[in-house]
This record gives sequence, structure tokens and C-alpha cells, in this order.
Amino acid sequence: MTSKSDLPQGTLDLLIMKIVALGPVHGYAIAQRLQQVSREVVQVPQGSLYPALHRLENRGLLAADWKETDTGREAKFYRLTRRGRAQLEAETASWARLTEAIGVILNLREAK
Repeated sequence: MTSKSDLPQGTLDLLIMKIVALGPVHGYAIAQRLQQVSREVVQVPQGSLYPALHRLENRGLLAADWKETDTGREAKFYRLTRRGRAQLEAETASWARLTEAIGVILNLREAK
């Protein structure tokens, strides 16, 4: 059984950039993909997703074009910019260092 988990500050932007790096995608599909890949642990409400997308676009990390979806509706499709790709690489490396350090700490053995 899985349960939802609150994301630490700044994590949502990283996860969005990773999904967008896989290819152009619209907002709703980003939320679906995150939920699917995380086995329902990461569930991003629209009230968090769309402000994050706008923030990343305003920072020049994402670019977007209006296109038709598979269902025939118009949607904004996001893609990672060159600057966004560099940011994604830097943040991914930082998260890897942090999670490794946390893992080491959590695996410390208690004194008996």
C-alpha cells in the first residue's frame, strides 16, 4: 500500500524538468506521468503544477507552444530549454549527493 508524500521545497521543479526532458508534454500529462511513475506517491494538484510551470517558463528553463492534444483540445506543450537542461543536470547531481548523504546517516547503527 502506498501513501501520498509531500515534496520537499524545490523538488517539484526538478521533477517537472525531468519529465519535460523526455519530450514535449502538456501540463496534465506531466501530472499523470509523475503519478504513474511514482506508483501514486507523487500526486501534484493543478494549484501547484501550473504555477510551477509558469515559474519555470519565466525563468527561461522551459519554453512552450500551443498545440492540439490527442483528444483534439488545444494545450500548452512544454519543452526544456538549453538553460533548463543545464539546470536539470546541476539539480540532479545535487539531489544525488544529498540522498546519498542522507542514506549514509539513516544507515548508522545504534549503540547497544
